[in-house]
Amino acid sequence: MSVEKVRAYFDACGLRGRVLEFAQSSATVELAAAALHCEAGRIAKTLAFAAGENVILIVAAGDVRVDNAKYKACFGTKAKMLPREQTEELTGHPAGGVCPFAVNDGVRVYLDDSLKRFATVFPACGSANSAIELSLPELERYSGSAGWIDVCKSI
Repeated sequence: MSVEKVRAYFDACGLRGRVLEFAQSSATVELAAAALHCEAGRIAKTLAFAAGENVILIVAAGDVRVDNAKYKACFGTKAKMLPREQTEELTGHPAGGVCPFAVNDGVRVYLDDSLKRFATVFPACGSANSAIELSLPELERYSGSAGWIDVCKSI
């Protein structure tokens, strides 16, 4: 199970016990915000894109969306989300639980500037009912981020 892979990853990083699991779904921003009793923006949603033969994950605040023009300027190609049925195979995590931790080899992770207004955020942990609270430096470190980008706009 993907959440177990992420839990083992965090255990190996010295963060044992920080992965949260809920009785209810946290598969969408709204559900995660309700489960965590926080504003939607603090949910660090991970969006999976195909960029040619590559897979790109963008972690962004829950209250923004990808701006197609900014995405194309950044990556040189049109934004094309992974099909739901291929998400787990290509990222290592199922749709609804995609996260930037313990991903498949070759998957590149980017952090969107929309997250920078928060001290801590809540990304998923590999399942549709999990999350972890991380500071931005922790998110940057444990996601293996390729860097910060600006590809989102307010909803």
